[in-house]
Amino acid sequence: MKKPLIQRLGLLGILSLLSYGAAVIFAPLVYPGYNWMAQAVSDLSAANAPSLALWNQLSALYNTCEVLCVTVVCLGIQGRKNRLLRSGIYLFAAMEWISAVGYRMFPLSDSGYGGTLQDRMHILVTVLVVLLSILSLTLILIAGIRHRDCRSYGICAGIALGMMLVGALGMKLVPAAYFGVVERFSVFAATGFDAALGVHLFCMKPAGSPASEQQKEHM
Repeated sequence: MKKPLIQRLGLLGILSLLSYGAAVIFAPLVYPGYNWMAQAVSDLSAANAPSLALWNQLSALYNTCEVLCVTVVCLGIQGRKNRLLRSGIYLFAAMEWISAVGYRMFPLSDSGYGGTLQDRMHILVTVLVVLLSILSLTLILIAGIRHRDCRSYGICAGIALGMMLVGALGMKLVPAAYFGVVERFSVFAATGFDAALGVHLFCMKPAGSPASEQQKEHM
């Protein structure tokens, strides 16, 4: 059966992940002295970073495709699955929008932390993103535990949440020389989960099919 356009747009999440991955992998090549094991990914897109131009080119599809993907997921899941899962996905979408707009408005002024108002706003955006990420993924994980038809969502949320926790705890526990290694667990968790949501939307049974009607009965 041919997929509706809104479901096919879910595959934008994979394109977003590939764009972000390319930026993380190749932008350091034009940043002399950059140590990916010790430095954060955000250093690559700092306002004065030598890699900024290449980062913007390689990540051009990242933010656009990411927010488009999670937005069509919100539209496609309306009236489907259960309320707890939908609430988690809506919160995750809010996080993605805050991340996309906030980091564009307030990139780090310098690699590391320059202490300017722009840097403080960058940290505030990061706090909001982390809190919303944890809350949304927790709700989706609980939905997956409680409802069998949401199990795959819960598994993906659990993996993403685990990656975020590894990153958050690792940045406190590992030596500074390995800060960048554990930090990458966190930064790829959200982008990877966005792609997973898009794949779920693409694979979802069209509205009106027997499978989708059965999902509504379990709401």
